[in-house]
Amino acid sequence: MTVKIWHNPRCSKSRQTLQLIRDHHVEPEVIEYLKTPPSAEELEDVLEALGMQPRELMRKKEACYEELSLGDPSLRRQDLIRAMIDNPILIERPVVLRGNRAILGRPPKIVLELLE
Repeated sequence: MTVKIWHNPRCSKSRQTLQLIRDHHVEPEVIEYLKTPPSAEELEDVLEALGMQPRELMRKKEACYEELSLGDPSLRRQDLIRAMIDNPILIERPVVLRGNRAILGRPPKIVLELLE
């Protein structure tokens, strides 16, 4: 079964997670999500697999989180998902996917659960 990683090569946790996967003799499909953001459907699927709401997968310390007032409780789920598509830097990383399962690689070693 294919393993995918939503990867940001500038992020140390993302690099560590990718190396950990490779150290376990798995070559994942690497998706540089800043260059190719996920679709709304892909984000919905990942949120469901993670058991998270959109804000839980957002990097709240990114400047655009505040600039776009994404903490506003009146925003709808679709608004938050659209913000992540339009500003993929908001997506917490790395997300590792295998089948219908997903794990946020923080800390990186947690992804080993998907490789078993």
